[in-house]
Amino acid sequence: MTWTSDTPPPDGAIPPWTWPHVVLRGCGLVLLICAGLVVKFLLRLIERPLCGLRRPVSPFVTQAVCLMALRVLGLQLTITGTPMVERGALVANHASWLDIFVLNAATRVFFVSKAEVADWPGIGWMARATGTVFIRRDRRDAARQKLVFEARLRAGHRLLFFPEGTSSDSLRVLPFKSTLFAAFFAPELQDFLHIQPVSVTYHAPHGTDPRFYGWWGDMDFGRHFLRVLAQPRRGRVDLVFHPPMRAADWSDRKALAEACETAVRAGATC
Repeated sequence: MTWTSDTPPPDGAIPPWTWPHVVLRGCGLVLLICAGLVVKFLLRLIERPLCGLRRPVSPFVTQAVCLMALRVLGLQLTITGTPMVERGALVANHASWLDIFVLNAATRVFFVSKAEVADWPGIGWMARATGTVFIRRDRRDAARQKLVFEARLRAGHRLLFFPEGTSSDSLRVLPFKSTLFAAFFAPELQDFLHIQPVSVTYHAPHGTDPRFYGWWGDMDFGRHFLRVLAQPRRGRVDLVFHPPMRAADWSDRKALAEACETAVRAGATC
């Protein structure tokens, strides 16, 4: 379910004098993403027949594009800790559509996202191009989704998903759902898979609402996107990569989910 707040979101009005920022940043971001997608498409023409499900080169393109995108968006990235090198997945709290750029800029991962995102204009196309795993919020699909997870993990992909199941206003960490953790307890995977908790904390530009970067409830994506482009001051996002946890060290998915949630809450300075 989508998280909502009793407090109305920040005013989405865009001052007329900031429109030059919108145009310049918007054009720069579109050109950057299009160039990146073209390069990834050409690389996949080589990777697919030679490597199958594996993607040994194209994730580096995604990371480079996202690093440059953060500069265009005026969002400074600081990183504490080290992204894991072990096979497995990362889990993080979810605050905004910006999380896609932020986490891809920090490390090479493949996102797990709700199926609806695949149909979103622009973002859905980007998500498919970067190898996102799409899942449906239907218990009848749970077994099939678990098999998809296991296949990607066997291929050496490091997945990244948001156990909260929804985004928030960026000022809190919501309770973690344990469903997706079940894939890490497959008998042939459990002994070598690791899960790394990641805390994501946004700091709004000076003088703006602390929830400036949060995107939740029924907020309009287009209006929020334009607000970010229009902001003349730089904001900041902090990432904390916690020590990876070996799946085999936990009794079940609920215990692992609880441990990850505790770590993420400890590192989030919301």
